[in-house]
Amino acid sequence: MEIGYEAKKRTLVRAISEIELRLGVKRLDSLIKGVCYALLALGGIFMVVPFIWMIATSLKPGHEIFNFTFLPQAPTIDNYRLVIFETPFPRWYLNSFIVAIISTLSVAFFDTLAGYTLAKYDFPGHKIIFIGILSTLMVPTEMLLIPWYIMSVNLKWANTYWGIVFPGVITATGIFLMKQFMEGIPNDLIDAARIDGLSEFGIFWRIAVPLVKPALAALCIFNFLGNWNAFIWPLIVTDTKEMYTLPVGLAFFSGESNYDAEWHLIMTGATLSVAPLLLVFFIFQRQIIKGIALSGLKG
Repeated sequence: MEIGYEAKKRTLVRAISEIELRLGVKRLDSLIKGVCYALLALGGIFMVVPFIWMIATSLKPGHEIFNFTFLPQAPTIDNYRLVIFETPFPRWYLNSFIVAIISTLSVAFFDTLAGYTLAKYDFPGHKIIFIGILSTLMVPTEMLLIPWYIMSVNLKWANTYWGIVFPGVITATGIFLMKQFMEGIPNDLIDAARIDGLSEFGIFWRIAVPLVKPALAALCIFNFLGNWNAFIWPLIVTDTKEMYTLPVGLAFFSGESNYDAEWHLIMTGATLSVAPLLLVFFIFQRQIIKGIALSGLKG
């Protein structure tokens, strides 16, 4: 009887110990999660506060800019009226939109076509071509600025939309991304389409492209954002205010004597320039997150 009692006692003690261990692990997990959420919230605050400050500053009159107040004491939309109607800002907005749209459409078509060709056609030298394309990623963009500019001047592309766009009509990153996704399409599906009499371009356009829409959407979104924010090349290749893009125009606000220290106008222009990016993010948020996840899996 004593032996049975001792065995039950030991079993009960072990059970209590396991329960306490599990509760301790759960408490530790809860503590770690709480710390992580607190750090994320702190990081979010650090990222959001400057954005809110930018919007608040855009609503301040010029004499309030250097006051130690976060929110405007006398909010006004005169800054927006001044920027929109009395500066070339609408033209810069249009220029950025044209450049971003042309580049995005070009990259969406040519990168997808090149990725499909390299993934699904076994022609001599296709591996060497792919390695050559990837090797261009190791060349810093700064080293290409002078050759691009010389070519633009010689071909009379300087200070034109095509001069701004042509370095980004096709990208090595986009080709690599689309090739990785195209390799996931079953070859049997493509062979079946050939047997049914579909042309090679028809197979690409009607079979392959619909199957890689998540990757294509991510590529288009990131390319649009990148071209919208591009600064160095548009600054170099344009020499008139009418051809400036938004980033170059904002730099003009902060650098020209007429707009020196006009921080309320600079913040107003920055707020207006960010609006399309926020719109793209809110509309395509799911595609952006999915594209990042899929890019990581395929990479």
